Order: sequence, then structure tokens, then C-alpha cells
Amino acid sequence: MVEILGVLVSLDIFQEMFCCDLSQCHGICCVEGDAGAPVDMEEVEYLEESLDVVWEDLNAAAQAEIDKNGVVYPDIDGDLVTSIVRGKDCVFVKYADLDGAPNCALCAIDSAFRAGKFHWQKPISCALYPIRVKMIGGAPALNYHKWDVCKPARELGRKLHLPLYQFLKEPLIRRFGQEWYDECCKVAEELKKAGYL
Repeated sequence: MVEILGVLVSLDIFQEMFCCDLSQCHGICCVEGDAGAPVDMEEVEYLEESLDVVWEDLNAAAQAEIDKNGVVYPDIDGDLVTSIVRGKDCVFVKYADLDGAPNCALCAIDSAFRAGKFHWQKPISCALYPIRVKMIGGAPALNYHKWDVCKPARELGRKLHLPLYQFLKEPLIRRFGQEWYDECCKVAEELKKAGYL
């Protein structure tokens, strides 16, 4: 790992090539897994506020889950995560055809944001995926979560020669700021010169 302005960053973030390919994966990261997306208390407020905008985009099972248990629940570690349906699907998933890819799982909140209907995009843990942020000794640590379902993203990333930290430029800036991201790019150049990349 390297330290960038108080943030610990795994070398995988620089070394892994990655670019989401919805035409191949159909948004499976939103509907697979054993827990919802990690969120903080401020994000819970935004999730609840978004319901007025996205409710009609959610399927009946998701609406029932939200009515019964709310938008979040504590996972096995006690961390807040988005509520899920049938033990896997995020309640904020909507299905739509996208760029020739039928029946893609999309975030209803993100879709509303992109359409100018809501002021907040989606939980930062979703925007940063496949980077996961964990606290280590009071400092955020960024790790790459390698998952089989993201194989098409790795293949497209290699084809485009797009490192993960560049693919996730916008959410990294959203979470850590422009100054941090600029320093991240400098570190990447140093790692390249040193033969790590």
C-alpha cells in the first residue's frame, strides 16, 4: 500500500485495468451478493428523500421491503447497508434497456440524478465500486474487491488500458477531493517510473 494525503491505497488500484461493461454484466453487482451497499447516516437521509422521486421505478417486492423494514439495515458487522430483496437485490434497482443491453439492473437514484430529477447521485460505496473503503487505525484504506462477475470489466479495462483509479476518477474526487486525486495521479506516475506499473 501507499499513503496519499492520509489515505492508504492498495497498489491494485493503480495496477488493475477496469471499465464497467453493462452490455456484458447487465449491472449484476446491484443484484448479487449477501448484503446491500454500505452507507453512512447522511446517505440514509438522501435514500429516504429519494423515495418520492424513484418509488414508481422500484418493483413491488422492493417497495414492500422498504415499507416493512426501511431503506437500510445493519449487516453482520453492524454496518448500515441498503435494504435488499430476496437476500440479494438492492431495493433501489430498476431494470431498463441500456445501449443495446436488455434488462440491465440500474440504480433508480442514479438514473433520477442523471435525468435532473434528484440532487444526489447514489451512495459513494456504489459509485466507488469495485473499490471498497475500510478504516485502518483511523485512516481510510482503499482496496480493490475482485469479483468474478466483473470479468467483462477487467477485459474491457485491459482493452482500453484504463487503470481503475482513472476509471473511478469522478467518484474518487467526490469522496476525497480534487487535490487528493491530483496527488494520486502523481503517485501513479512515480510508481510507473519505479517499475511497479
